Amino acid sequence: MESYHPKNSTREITDKNAITSLLKGGNYCVIALCYNDTPYIVTLSYGYDEKNNCLYFHGGKEGHKTDIIKKNPNACATIIKDNGYLDEHCDHDYETLVIRGKISILDDLNAKKKGLEVIFRHLASKPESIISRIFGNEELLGKVSVMRFDMDSIVGKKYVEKQP
Repeated sequence: MESYHPKNSTREITDKNAITSLLKGGNYCVIALCYNDTPYIVTLSYGYDEKNNCLYFHGGKEGHKTDIIKKNPNACATIIKDNGYLDEHCDHDYETLVIRGKISILDDLNAKKKGLEVIFRHLASKPESIISRIFGNEELLGKVSVMRFDMDSIVGKKYVEKQP
């Protein structure tokens, strides 16, 4: 998958720790999908799996997003850390990642559980109670779809104060 870099290289985030921090610190990302030249964009909460370099999402077993992913797994996502608008500079302080990769829908029950556990540990302050409640309910697990986004490239960009 072709990568890109910001035109202004001073804005590019190249430090792996900074990128990891943004992935760990975010709560949602915006995913862009496309099928038959028709774009579709959706905002999803996620869980970051650092060891496997992937993100996990969950949703319904049926729907537009699922239909598109089955036909075209290529995706682009962005995670944004908004540090606020800078009134005096007519600018915005931000950090953002643009991520490209492929999304797969997990069918294996153990893979679904792993993905859900990553999501709950990423988002919830007390994930153990959610994990035990959900994992003990086979009917509920059968109704949820878990998706894995394997990240091929990540490009970061941040605000850099302009020099006068």
